[in-house]
Amino acid sequence: MPEKRIPMRRIREVLRLHFEAKLNERQIAKICSIGKGSVRRYLTRIAAAGLSWPLPANLDDATLEQRMFPAPPSAAPGSRPLPDFTVIHKELQSRQNVTLQLLWEEHHQAHPESYNYSWFCELYRNWSRHLDIVLRQEHRAGEKTFVDHAGQTVPLTDPQTGEVREAYVFVAVLGASSYTYAEATWTRNLWDWCGSHVRAFEFFQGTSRLIVPDNWKSGVTKPCYYEPELNRTYNDLAIHYGVGILPARPRRARDKAKAETGVQVVQRWILAVLRKRRFFSLAELNEAIAELLLKLNQRPFRKMPGSRAELYQTIDKPALQPLPAAPFVFAEWKKARVNLDYHVELEGHYYSTPYQLVGQQVEIRYTANTVEILCRGKRVASHARSSKVHTHSTLPEHRPKSHQQYLEWTPTRMIEWAGKAGPFTARLVEGLLAEKPHPEMGYRSALGVISLSRKFGPERVEAACTRAVRLKIYRYQSVKSILAAGLDRQPLPQLVTPAPPLEHVNIRGAEYYAGDASSAQEVG
Repeated sequence: MPEKRIPMRRIREVLRLHFEAKLNERQIAKICSIGKGSVRRYLTRIAAAGLSWPLPANLDDATLEQRMFPAPPSAAPGSRPLPDFTVIHKELQSRQNVTLQLLWEEHHQAHPESYNYSWFCELYRNWSRHLDIVLRQEHRAGEKTFVDHAGQTVPLTDPQTGEVREAYVFVAVLGASSYTYAEATWTRNLWDWCGSHVRAFEFFQGTSRLIVPDNWKSGVTKPCYYEPELNRTYNDLAIHYGVGILPARPRRARDKAKAETGVQVVQRWILAVLRKRRFFSLAELNEAIAELLLKLNQRPFRKMPGSRAELYQTIDKPALQPLPAAPFVFAEWKKARVNLDYHVELEGHYYSTPYQLVGQQVEIRYTANTVEILCRGKRVASHARSSKVHTHSTLPEHRPKSHQQYLEWTPTRMIEWAGKAGPFTARLVEGLLAEKPHPEMGYRSALGVISLSRKFGPERVEAACTRAVRLKIYRYQSVKSILAAGLDRQPLPQLVTPAPPLEHVNIRGAEYYAGDASSAQEVG
């Protein structure tokens, strides 16, 4: 393997400083910022090449380099067998811990007369430079999946209104085999982004160890060169499938070159083929993409044997991680602060939390069916999701004790409490609640009547309520006044019953007066 060396113009400077300036090796090394050993080697090579200073005027840099660093003598045909670099390339891709050092040792054991390790590596690198650009990067089997959206969209026509809407195309490519998946979605939002990942994993029948996306806002909340911040839902997807997400660095397209190439291939061999077709639904478009995707993955490579499908079966598929038993449940996250009524708001609906969290910031994780509330990573509440706006979902245990007791107050329960003093006390409370527009408005008055038993005793309260009911006075203050004045100890007043109406032949009824009044109006 040729030694790593500086440009030829600097080598000429080394020679000038040695022959003309008469400087020693240490001084030359310091001026040219190279090692003293390198200076010595260059001077030795000049002498071995039979060159002297000054160099010939017609000696250009290419000729000088060829004279100073000649290629090794070529071996006789068959004396140094070359390895099959296609097999070596596949070995490097299909095995995670296989290195060129190991492959050279295996080849050298079988062919001791072959090249040394340095030239073995140089020959392999020269061979790999001629590979197709799609496979130029070396990727381990099952190591990375590159995902991106195509820049080109596909128009879809509404069959009823004729409105044209653009659909986006999601592309996922396995690193080692370039096995490709593509599908169309209506949007590039978080729901479609995660859903496309799930369907891509099912298409691949497994997952790689790493996912390399672009810095889409759907997946990466805060793009950063050093520590990008992932969306919580996207991170949940990674945890569920046991993969790591390694976003490409901002403005570094080479980090996801495989995805860029995969997008280009999809646009050329799928979207370009469909350019003249008219689609009326997303399902129809995805069906057409799936047919062309099968042909794309089976299309032979131009500069190496096999196809994407063949490499996938032999390299990537055996190395992929298995899919989890349970499907991924899409859930979104939201930060909220607990209000004074110990509820948090989500899309117009209010969900309760323990009242101790009033004023604290919590996280809401919500799916299509459930709402979970977490405080410092611990789940503190769970509710069924509701689509009703301006309503509440409240669990009784989230309320303070005083609020729980208050909510236990019902008209029936109030009457039952009052009935412990006596039936007339219950009748008075019942009448008191009935006089209010809403029974809740009479709760405090009813509690006041019930509480009088602690001061005056249930017998006196029952007697006072009996008097009040007889007089049809349904007020707390009236019962309290009766007790304070001692009227409950006095005999009940005799209620005067109205006499029945008199019936007599000389008594004119209402019909007479009604007729008389109408006659008077006619006369007037």
